[in-house]
Amino acid sequence: MKTVLVVYDSRSGHTARIARRIRETIIAEGHQADMMHVLEADREGVDWNKYDLVICGAPVLYGVFRKQFLAFVNRWKAVLDAKPNSFFNVTVIARNPAKATPEGNVYCRKFLENNPWHPKDVKCFAGKVDYPNWSWIDAKLIQMIMKMTKGPTEMTAVIDYTDWEAVEDYARHWLTLEAQASRSGAAHEKPP
Repeated sequence: MKTVLVVYDSRSGHTARIARRIRETIIAEGHQADMMHVLEADREGVDWNKYDLVICGAPVLYGVFRKQFLAFVNRWKAVLDAKPNSFFNVTVIARNPAKATPEGNVYCRKFLENNPWHPKDVKCFAGKVDYPNWSWIDAKLIQMIMKMTKGPTEMTAVIDYTDWEAVEDYARHWLTLEAQASRSGAAHEKPP
């Protein structure tokens, strides 16, 4: 049985929901899993020795990851590198299948190229358009971005682009690869 830590950053709650589904899937597969927001993990500390592997996730907001997430993964880079680890990002542009891969997702690529922490495994998930729950300024800015990317612009639109089955597959696949790597010493593969 593996013990997994899912550390996430979330602004409006959607990435937290994805992290929760990953945790629930890991538990349903017979493993133990904890979930912490990066601020909670930073302020309260993490017993890193308790975990066999760590999954970190964050949303892309206006083309960037929040400073608190970047600070966390870079502060704990050595600990993360010493364990099997994975990173997932959440962005509405991943609603386009060509932008739903680490290679096709410009934000994920920039993270991997420019960040000191280089996760062993990476996944991109499509996010959620939720105009009614965003502040007026966020809604207007995202509406402008959606116009440029041919996305929904109706200010009442709530569209969840997340493939929840893919989220569960990611959690199960990562556990399977980790079990194989533990037995054979093989390198990690990318999730489906």
